[in-house]
Amino acid sequence: MTEDSKDTRDESAAPSGPASHPDAPRPAQPQSDPRLASSAPTPQQPYPGQPQQDPYVPQSPWAPTPPPNSPQGPGVVQDSGASYGPNQAYGPQGPNAEHAGYGMGDQQTAPLPPYPPGQGVGYPAASAGYPGTPGRRGRAGLIAGAVALALVSGGVGGAVGALVSGSDDGGSSTSINALNAPSPKSGQPAANAPAGTVPAVAQKVVPSVVMIQVVGARAQGEGSGVVLSSDGMILTNNHVASGAGPNAKIEVQFSDGSVAGATVVGLDPVSDLAVIKADKTGLTPIELGSSQNLQVGQSVVAVGSPLGLAGTVTTGIVSALNRPVSASGEGGAEPASVISAIQTDAPINPGNSGGALVDMNGNLIGINTAIATLGSSELTGQQSGSIGLGFAIPVDQARRVADQLIKTGRATYAQVGITVSRADDMNGARVQDVTPDGPAAKAGIPPGTVVTRVDSQVIDSGNALVAAIRSHQPGDKVKITYTDDKGQNPKTAEVTLAAAPAEGGR
Repeated sequence: MTEDSKDTRDESAAPSGPASHPDAPRPAQPQSDPRLASSAPTPQQPYPGQPQQDPYVPQSPWAPTPPPNSPQGPGVVQDSGASYGPNQAYGPQGPNAEHAGYGMGDQQTAPLPPYPPGQGVGYPAASAGYPGTPGRRGRAGLIAGAVALALVSGGVGGAVGALVSGSDDGGSSTSINALNAPSPKSGQPAANAPAGTVPAVAQKVVPSVVMIQVVGARAQGEGSGVVLSSDGMILTNNHVASGAGPNAKIEVQFSDGSVAGATVVGLDPVSDLAVIKADKTGLTPIELGSSQNLQVGQSVVAVGSPLGLAGTVTTGIVSALNRPVSASGEGGAEPASVISAIQTDAPINPGNSGGALVDMNGNLIGINTAIATLGSSELTGQQSGSIGLGFAIPVDQARRVADQLIKTGRATYAQVGITVSRADDMNGARVQDVTPDGPAAKAGIPPGTVVTRVDSQVIDSGNALVAAIRSHQPGDKVKITYTDDKGQNPKTAEVTLAAAPAEGGR
């Protein structure tokens, strides 16, 4: 970004005439303004009670025009989670990268023709820097606009002053001062917000969202979590609970300000989910919703602790569904987590990881886990904040994984029994290898084919196929559509997904 343009207009040249010479007598013309040139038309008379308007005041704040005789001429004027380690971002640039690997780069938006001559996108013709704009636009127009504001304010102030000062018969009126009004009674609880509003959602959800601080021998950081049970079970991201390394100290801060220690119950790096247990009871569990019937455009609320600011509430919409997102693993190695995510424009920032994404009933629909960030070259390697692209793990998947972690300490995930390339130039997922006796082999899907759909979901990459399969449970039946290596002869096969254990655990 560049600094605001600065105009260096020469202020020495001012219009001559009575307006610029206070001592010069004005002509005695009661019906016209002596500041106007003789060639200027007589201003239209205002309606009774309408404030007089100075002809020198421009009528348009966008393209002010000086008076006819003016010498100046007309028209001159990443995962979204914690940062681990001193001054080291816990994102794609750090050792425990958490953000989705979306390099945004420089993007420019050019105006799309046709536009009326002299106009750019969203700005009138006088805006500097667009084709057809007349020269420069500087302080002349801005000062005139300020004068207009001052004149209006002065007129209003004068009228109010006349009303308060008194009347011709010597009486006086009483002014009303807000500072003299009695204060509301202290200790009264805030009124309950109407159901379905953001305040109502916040009142319901904030007590069920916590801030998690993790300190290890090699790093430290913070994130968010949601309360699953009254006896201290908390769901968060794997990269939050394990990001500081083994044997790290975990502390949980609750909405009432209290703090308690916590221990790891189970970790799942495949889904990037974890469950910890806090040494506290009497908690308020969050209400679980469903991610099955989400719609693009529906309103959502994100609750978490961005940058250590506990209990932060932001709002937005579901901007996309089934978005394949890969988050880097340890040390930025091969992505360890690929999820079919809910995309939202609700602001999510570092520290939101593990926090709640809820619907307008206050029911959990996702676990915030990643954000898209600008390229590190644009931000000198520092972790950026929200750019309106946040991603959450759907609650249906999070519920299944959390239940397995609590019961066994480990989670399983679905697999189809094929190997694909994560990056390919094909409009689909190219099958490189098929596991013998695996689900795909049993369904007759051969190597060299290109998978284009899983049920009704379009598959345009290897990551998209991995995310789509992992969003299902082992044992689910799915219909896989595939073509030959030239994209021809489409076929559909029904596949029963197998189970595979995830690495990690207690």
